[in-house]
Amino acid sequence: MRRRRLPLLRPLAAAALLAAAGAALAAPYKVTLLVRADDPRLARDRLERAYLGQPGGPAQDGLNVALKEAAFELEAAGTALTLETVAVADAAAARAAAQKAEKAGAAVLLTDLDAAATIAVADAVQRPVLNLGAADDRLRGADCKAKLLHLAPSERMRADALAQTLAARKWPQVLLLTGPSPRDAERAAVAQAAIKRYGLKLVASKPFKLSADPRERDLANPLLLTGGASYDVVWVVDSDGEFARSLPYRTALPRPVVGDAGLVALAWHAQFERFGAPQVARRFQKAAGRPMTAPDWASWMAGKALVAAAVAAPKGQAAAFEKALFEGGVDGSKGVVMSFRPWDGQLRQPLLLTDGQAVVSSAPIEGVLHPKNVLDTLGADAPEKLCKARL
Repeated sequence: MRRRRLPLLRPLAAAALLAAAGAALAAPYKVTLLVRADDPRLARDRLERAYLGQPGGPAQDGLNVALKEAAFELEAAGTALTLETVAVADAAAARAAAQKAEKAGAAVLLTDLDAAATIAVADAVQRPVLNLGAADDRLRGADCKAKLLHLAPSERMRADALAQTLAARKWPQVLLLTGPSPRDAERAAVAQAAIKRYGLKLVASKPFKLSADPRERDLANPLLLTGGASYDVVWVVDSDGEFARSLPYRTALPRPVVGDAGLVALAWHAQFERFGAPQVARRFQKAAGRPMTAPDWASWMAGKALVAAAVAAPKGQAAAFEKALFEGGVDGSKGVVMSFRPWDGQLRQPLLLTDGQAVVSSAPIEGVLHPKNVLDTLGADAPEKLCKARL
């Protein structure tokens, strides 16, 4: 029996089919990531020390993993996301780069910058801006913006998580050690507010300083700094991280250390073992060649939020994309669906309490109550109305 030969597609017909297939895929959403040029956090000596809570590598690593994981989902929805990374030297350069990206069609901008540069970007564009790394509470309060979203937990969220933990452990007497930088002073004020908020007692607050000056040697001596007082726990605020990492097991009294060493509240730790977290950590380790840190989780979550918005609004309509981004929920392998708070743009999320070796517990602590969402016990709640731009 002779087989019937199917006619070959003529060139024009084939071109028409290809054009139709291309039309089914909407123009990709352009995403621009702004990072610090010569980021001091990524200096070799700092990466080798692996300070808890600080970056282990570039922010684009987490984004790339999220976009790779979602490739099939995006293709099935007939949409796409393209990522461009731009390094900027300061706030002025960040503003210029943001305006250029918006003119080039960027649907959303991501920032791994300090607070000042993040504000400059948010002020320069009409598109949504996703803050990956700046934990400053003023970005969620006095300096908030209507289209600025935050993936990383705020300083207050981390302080609240620690304070809840101390209250649950019945360790109410707190000795606070604070570093010399202006940022340390700001973070220490946040810690003191959390201590008061959860009914703990600040027994003493002392400054520390790492210095080569022999006259300041006592300011870096853990035994002297932690002597002469009775306390249940030492809370150390050290944005640099070098002093804090040497504090556990060197205190005058045999007491736990929390804050920036000892027990630390983080968005993520690679040793988290629930809710599919090990699979996430393994995928990241394979792709980036290093353990997944808390900043990596924030950038990975940004990628997941963008994917969810693109799938919800696949036709490239900016308004629909923004609505889906602001109002949608995202799973971050921490046991709950997470969403952005409408009153300050912060991603509500559980935090992990870790000593660097394992995840000891999580916050909100069991037993802490809230009338609507217990995740809102971490950080500024709606009735406080700290963000005027969103009222």
